[in-house]
Amino acid sequence: MTCCALIACKKIDVDFTYTPEQPRAGKSVKFTNLASGGEEWSWTFGDGGTSTTKSPAYIYKNPGTYIVTLQVDGKSSLTRTKEITIYDTIPSFSASDSTFCIYRDYTFRAMVYNPYGYAVSYRWMLPADMPYAEVTSESLEGSSLSLYFTHAMAEAPVWLRVVLNGDTTMIKQTFRVDDRETNSVLFRNAQGDYRQRIFGQRAEAEKADASATPLLDAEQDTLQVYNGKTFRLSELKATFPGIKGFKIAALKIYYRADGLWVAAIDGSNPVQIETADCSAMTLDLLDNRIYWATADEVRYMPLVGSDNNRFVTEPATINRLAGVSKIAVDN
Repeated sequence: MTCCALIACKKIDVDFTYTPEQPRAGKSVKFTNLASGGEEWSWTFGDGGTSTTKSPAYIYKNPGTYIVTLQVDGKSSLTRTKEITIYDTIPSFSASDSTFCIYRDYTFRAMVYNPYGYAVSYRWMLPADMPYAEVTSESLEGSSLSLYFTHAMAEAPVWLRVVLNGDTTMIKQTFRVDDRETNSVLFRNAQGDYRQRIFGQRAEAEKADASATPLLDAEQDTLQVYNGKTFRLSELKATFPGIKGFKIAALKIYYRADGLWVAAIDGSNPVQIETADCSAMTLDLLDNRIYWATADEVRYMPLVGSDNNRFVTEPATINRLAGVSKIAVDN
């Protein structure tokens, strides 16, 4: 009985391999199950195909990069996932997603069937007269290209030139790039009002927008209702000497004084965020950020989460607008 119990509790290792190493569309791919145990097997091949055979053969109809998953005995803990690239005889490239929108990262990968190891080179190209994307790859001459689109377009072309064993192939694909909803940060300086849409760590170029006026005309950082209580700038001066403006969130107060500070709402544990004089500030609770203006730029950082108000994230610059007097967030 002891021996049987030990066998029953033996850990199952899940793994698999496939052949050939460079499989082609329309040709059979053999998957070899290397699981150390189990009685039931569930395969998904990434293109909608499935199998319950222990070591199945499968044919992909189209070239591309797919995610293959093997699950043993129906348990999520007994799962192995691998990426497989299916080639065509003619060089091509695949994208990391099937839908595209602005200011998200995408990777394009060359798929070159080269079982004999011939010399191969790559060159990615975007039209110089259509600056609709920013390349984040270090080079345009690798087997992959990383970028994000900065403009919504019905047809955004990407080219790849492949030279394989002296033969050149030019590949062109076009992608529909959609706009997407996002927060905006509004600014006012002597030149007018500006709107800047925020996309994660990136921001769209600022542009004048009359719809910013009502939010910027509203009371900025001198009065706030928080948890049913009204906080006024005049009432906070005894606790926070020199305070010029404030915002409250998650039992913390962010306030402009000699620079920018964060403290507990009762005034304890004050920590300075910015030493330069701040002319305006606001909080974005949806994206969990604070924005503030110095004399010659607007900066931001995540809201502080520590109990002692210490932070490790360095503030970053969002734009170089000078003389900003008001900031607001439009969700």
